[in-house]
Amino acid sequence: AAAMNGIALHGGAIPYGGTFMVFTDYCRPSIRLSALMGQRVIYVMTHDSIGLGEGGPTHQPVEHLAALRAIPNLLTFRPGDAVETAEAWQTALEAKTTPSILALSRQGLGQFRSGDMRENKTAKGGYVAADCNGTRQITLMASGSEVGIIIAAQKMLADSGIQAAVVSMPCLDLFAMQDAGYRKDVLGTAPRIAVEAGLRQSWDWLLGENDHFIGMSGFGASAPIDDLYNHFGITAEAVVAAAKSQIA
Repeated sequence: AAAMNGIALHGGAIPYGGTFMVFTDYCRPSIRLSALMGQRVIYVMTHDSIGLGEGGPTHQPVEHLAALRAIPNLLTFRPGDAVETAEAWQTALEAKTTPSILALSRQGLGQFRSGDMRENKTAKGGYVAADCNGTRQITLMASGSEVGIIIAAQKMLADSGIQAAVVSMPCLDLFAMQDAGYRKDVLGTAPRIAVEAGLRQSWDWLLGENDHFIGMSGFGASAPIDDLYNHFGITAEAVVAAAKSQIA
């Protein structure tokens, strides 16, 4: 990480490097200096949540997304499919005075973006990935691997006659930079549920007193991924239950 700063300062190349997301703890001084110096350094960090499974809590990042999002002039991307990953990479390359983190999952993720790819939606930080058919009653927000969970929850809610919109948030930092009108159009006025397999802290500015967060409140555990998500209640069923309680 320190060497990449030197390469960026020298010029002539765009440095990138990768390791497990949890090891941003070791890289943090250099990541902070990348941001402080305004250098285009790209950190590709994989195994971004409890989804890495049996590696256990020592290797499962839970506070790391919030800690990285707290660093000024750093873009923390957590893409949810291949298209968002490509868009995040493009945006990171175009951010000439800002370093970037690409937080990538270990597990395979379903593809939810298709069709017209002329607009880089990840560059705006957040967008409506799947709108509802009628008047929006609930807004479901997530990043990375949890976007698939809220898409599944949206379908389950629709079967119950509840209209939910799915908002993908691949980069909270960039979404905060958008104008108020755009953020209002994306978020709407309905109650909100945010879902992320990490701590709540960096989502608080998007959640009201009566809104809901589904994620982690402590360290992870060693188990297969499905068992972990069920154990910690990060499931489509939990999202549906929270949505029904909010609009009851």
